[in-house]
Amino acid sequence: MDCAPVSESHGSSSCSSSSSSSSSSIDWDEAVHLYIRVVETDGAEKLQAKATLELARLANRARGSSPTLWSAAAYALCHVACSFGCRLAPIIGQSGAIPVVLRLLPDSEYRFRRILLRLLSALVSFDHPNRVILMRSGGLEAILDLVSVCADDTKKYLLEIISALALLREVRRVIANLGGLSYLIEAVSYGKMASRTRAAQALGLLGIARRVRHMLVELGAIRALVGLLKDGDESARLIAGNALGIISSHVDYLRLVAEAGAVPLYVELLQGAEPLGKEIAEDVFCVLAVAEENAALILEHLVRILQSGDENAKAAAADVIWDLSGYTHSVSVVRSSGVIPILVKLLENGNDELKEKASAAIGQLSYEGANREAMAEAGAVDVLIGVLRNDAEELREYAAEALMNFTEDPAYRERASEVLEVPSFVSIRDRLVRIRASDDFMVRSMRLMSVDQLASEPDLT
Repeated sequence: MDCAPVSESHGSSSCSSSSSSSSSSIDWDEAVHLYIRVVETDGAEKLQAKATLELARLANRARGSSPTLWSAAAYALCHVACSFGCRLAPIIGQSGAIPVVLRLLPDSEYRFRRILLRLLSALVSFDHPNRVILMRSGGLEAILDLVSVCADDTKKYLLEIISALALLREVRRVIANLGGLSYLIEAVSYGKMASRTRAAQALGLLGIARRVRHMLVELGAIRALVGLLKDGDESARLIAGNALGIISSHVDYLRLVAEAGAVPLYVELLQGAEPLGKEIAEDVFCVLAVAEENAALILEHLVRILQSGDENAKAAAADVIWDLSGYTHSVSVVRSSGVIPILVKLLENGNDELKEKASAAIGQLSYEGANREAMAEAGAVDVLIGVLRNDAEELREYAAEALMNFTEDPAYRERASEVLEVPSFVSIRDRLVRIRASDDFMVRSMRLMSVDQLASEPDLT
């Protein structure tokens, strides 16, 4: 908030002495002026709290006062609520100011209403108990009624209030039932970054429910979140990216998310320094890649990262490729992307982390004949045997997995036969054979289940 202190004329009475007079004799000019002087004094927190409570009490007594006096009191409270790290906002809100503001809002003219909404936004933006007070005082319904007819610049404060209230679970339920989702989506695109971030967080929480997720998509939540993912600060981008991933978790929405321009923005998260951003991007890519055209677009970006990104970004990209390797359309998409020769080079020349990530991806991709062909053309067999002979145990596990697939392929059995002379390969192969047998048993057991139990579900979460 950017409320500035008001300039008032001087007088001789103080807040405390005025409190003993009737409401009609309160010198509001002097009371507000002295109040601002108190709260702007460094190191006077107890006095600031006392003065805040006193001004709120005086304002409550002055119910017959003119709008000018109410405006002065609200202006001062707004200034204080937004100053000093907002530490006085809880005191103001919990001293009775919120019900008074709600009572004054319906009949207020533009300038007074603007001050009241700025004050209310400050109170609920910085304090959870104030949100509860506003909600239990009927504030949500009042704010939704106002925003539905608002056509001036006070709308931004209404949206900020809605985004703050939406952090409460019971409020989100009411917003969904009262048709307020469109305002919450609008709040993602307008106002202060903190408010936009709160609104995005609320959308993510709402999107967990399938029914609400469909409503959010229909109302334009995808484009709003993509906009915040593009323009937000670091915290906002993480929250928007996570919320968008939740909302996109349905096969009908995967193309919409990609068409809105989300993939390059998630690539930025994957390449960023924030570990949580990398995790969010990886999870979302796994969802989006269910659609083949999305998978091709994602792999195009991953190849670029593997060719020119830093070491951490390359490791994250290799992780995503491992995740995508199990999809039914991965063979054609991976082969056409040209990523396999790059993985082989990383396995041969990368640092320890990159070699581990590359070997894991190669091991997973090697289950498909077309991928083995591309690996063989890139010299992967010799590189894998070298890893099996010389590298750490975890790398040897992945290398042995890939080489086992080569030895079982008539086209490459002879070329890979050298690996049979490596003692560690034999022990790893025997363990993998037992694991495969267990997996095959599980697959056969699953096939015995009824069709009804395995009915397809379009939701991916």
